[in-house]
Amino acid sequence: MKSDFLLAFNEIAETRKLPREIVMEALSAALVSAYRRDTGLPNTHEVEVRFDEKSGTPSIWSARTVVDEVADPVTEVSLDEANRLEPDAALGDEIMVDSTPDGFGRIAAQTAKQVILQRMREAERDAQYQEYMERIGDLVTGTVQNDNGDVVTVSLGRTEAILPRSQQMPGERYEMHEKVRAFVMEVRRTNRGPQIVISRTHKSMLRRLLEYEVPEIYNGTVEIKSIAREPGARSKVAVYSNQPGADPVGACVGMRGIRIQSIVKELNDEKIDVIEWNPEQEVFISKSLSPARVSAVFLDDDPDEGRTATVIVPDDQLSLAIGREGQNARLSAKLTGWRIDIKSISEAAQEAYEHLQTEEEIAFIAEQRPDLVEQVAGILERKANDRPVTAEDYAVLVEFVKQVEGYRLDLRNVEREGRRAEIADARARVAEASYEVPLDVTDLPLSAYRMLERGGFENVGQVLEQFYVDRSHFRTLDGFRPHIMDSLKTFVENFDLDEYIEQIEEAAEAAEQEEEHIEEAAPEAAAPVEDAAVEETEPVAEVVEAPPAEPQPAEEEPEEPEVGYIHEDELARKRRAELVSRLSDVDLGLGVEGESVYDDQYEEEEPEEVPEPVSAGEHGASESGELGEDGEELDEEELERRRDRQRRRQLVYDEDLGRVVAKRRRKGGRAKNRWEDFTMEDYEDYMEDFDYYDEDEDEDDDE
Repeated sequence: MKSDFLLAFNEIAETRKLPREIVMEALSAALVSAYRRDTGLPNTHEVEVRFDEKSGTPSIWSARTVVDEVADPVTEVSLDEANRLEPDAALGDEIMVDSTPDGFGRIAAQTAKQVILQRMREAERDAQYQEYMERIGDLVTGTVQNDNGDVVTVSLGRTEAILPRSQQMPGERYEMHEKVRAFVMEVRRTNRGPQIVISRTHKSMLRRLLEYEVPEIYNGTVEIKSIAREPGARSKVAVYSNQPGADPVGACVGMRGIRIQSIVKELNDEKIDVIEWNPEQEVFISKSLSPARVSAVFLDDDPDEGRTATVIVPDDQLSLAIGREGQNARLSAKLTGWRIDIKSISEAAQEAYEHLQTEEEIAFIAEQRPDLVEQVAGILERKANDRPVTAEDYAVLVEFVKQVEGYRLDLRNVEREGRRAEIADARARVAEASYEVPLDVTDLPLSAYRMLERGGFENVGQVLEQFYVDRSHFRTLDGFRPHIMDSLKTFVENFDLDEYIEQIEEAAEAAEQEEEHIEEAAPEAAAPVEDAAVEETEPVAEVVEAPPAEPQPAEEEPEEPEVGYIHEDELARKRRAELVSRLSDVDLGLGVEGESVYDDQYEEEEPEEVPEPVSAGEHGASESGELGEDGEELDEEELERRRDRQRRRQLVYDEDLGRVVAKRRRKGGRAKNRWEDFTMEDYEDYMEDFDYYDEDEDEDDDE
């Protein structure tokens, strides 16, 4: 017959939907902790809890040493008693002995109550987190609980979700206890349980609504190719059917529009255009501009400037094709992935006629079709004088535009064949693995790295490809300086992919070993027990001896490093003090001992003429015999500069990002009321030449 303890235990575990194994494990840990506290046993002493299979009653078993005479009954057992438990036991052996103390049933009940309550809370949080992690990208329905203006709190039953202002539909107002359907965008683990972030503006919410309302999309008969959405205003959906004869648009709209109307109502009357996707881009772009009619489409795929579609529409359809504030054209561009340039027939015909008069390559069209050119000239003249133009005249203009612009496009494509071949050759020179190396782990100067980052470059492969294709593109980027091109050239010539891959693997391996070391050093976690009768023993963590710190000068106190950046050591302070002494004649707002009061706001760029770091003797002594580019032995100052360059960057493994990143040192300091004699022009000149300072130029400036 099962005991009350086991019945209550099973009932709670079943009611709260908690795995029995997890609760048993937590209960065992708490009972062991309570027993160790009462007996004073250390955490290293082996103690375990055993449950009777029939009654479920717990008992404590601890390791005891077999001795002749028992001095400590908590840790020792006599040989006779040991032989009754284990006949093969001998002196000096350790055996597990039932050590359940008197009154342990009350302790077990109190502990079980506390542990189960705590485990219920933890398990419910974990279960909710796992549940909603699996529901990321799905729709949920909740009830509005609170609206403080920036965040709307939505109750999902056992947990709550937040709807930030940035994810709310424009113009929507949320009333208390109102039902809201939203898209699960993100789930974060917190101490108070999972924090669920929902959205009503995400374009995938429209995708999910279509899947729920249109069975053909759910079962795969109709496929959603792309979605372009401006929340609360208008959306465009491109659909396609793999089955011949099926109407994907009709399936989405439904009989008398009942299916699409339910979605429109859910999205607060947001207009939805359903368009049939077509593999021919000209046809797809024409349909994407619906409800406007399109007369012609010219696709210009430039390898450098991207893809541009020139769309010709009737004069009376121009405003409809563009849409209010360009909304229709903007959504069409997002839907198709092409940059769209919309022109009226009259405008396109006028431009084509001017090209025919000025470009020799297409002059033969006027010789082959003189009647067409003469007719177009007459139509354009009537149009300019506000005289009526018939539909047949517009058809003539469209034919003329197609001939001229089509031939011009063919000429451009012929010219671009060579360019495409150059790009293909450049890409062939770049290893695929180079696209996996992020820029922040390279030794690029900070100025070059910032310029590339602003220019949209994310990895080394993109930089190498652009350098081989057209290095002049770097000159157009924000923040370009002439010396940066030399830095990029040196970087490309000296780039060693194997070296960076090895560094990344070593950093990842070191991070993994450090994580394993932390897990081994952490004590066995025991569930906290609030009841005074069962207190938890204090954890004993493994002590890891730290490496000895580098010697610091007695006269200077080391600065406190900012979180996430490398500590600024003695060599860096010497270098900064030297720069300050050189600029002492200019009031730049510098503090004492070489500390810049503006350094907290601006990062120091790395001078590219500084060679790669080399090793030297202890405390910077020039004992290595290293030679510079001129063949002369480097002095102590140059060696210090090289070491400082090496300390400016450190490869670390970021667990949140899941990859290796480079951390760079920042300087400390604050600027307070030091701008009276220092203009913005002075500062810009100072920052531009900060790392490339020349004493001769400074003397000329002083004169």
